[in-house]
Amino acid sequence: MALKIRLSRIGSTHNPVYHVVIAEARSRRDGAATEILGTYNPRAKADGLRLKVDRVDYWLSKGATPTDTAHSLIKAAKKAASAPVAAPAAA
Repeated sequence: MALKIRLSRIGSTHNPVYHVVIAEARSRRDGAATEILGTYNPRAKADGLRLKVDRVDYWLSKGATPTDTAHSLIKAAKKAASAPVAAPAAA
C-alpha cells in the first residue's frame, strides 16, 4: 500500500479550497483519505496554509511520498514554523 501526501479539493466552483491529506496512491482525488493533515486556501491573502507539521513528519518517516505541490506547501509550512515571531513594539 503506497501512501501519498496530496491535495483533495473541497471548495465550491470558482472558489478552490483544499485539504492536505494522506491517501492511498491509487484512490480518487476526492476519495477516502487516511488522515487530514491541514488545509490550503490559495486565494487567501494571509494564513492560507494550515498544516500539522508534526503529523507530516510522522507520515514521511513511514514512507509516504508527497506530490510536487504538497512538497512545496510542506516546505513553506516548515519555513513559517521556524521563522521567529516578531514581538509587538513597546510603547
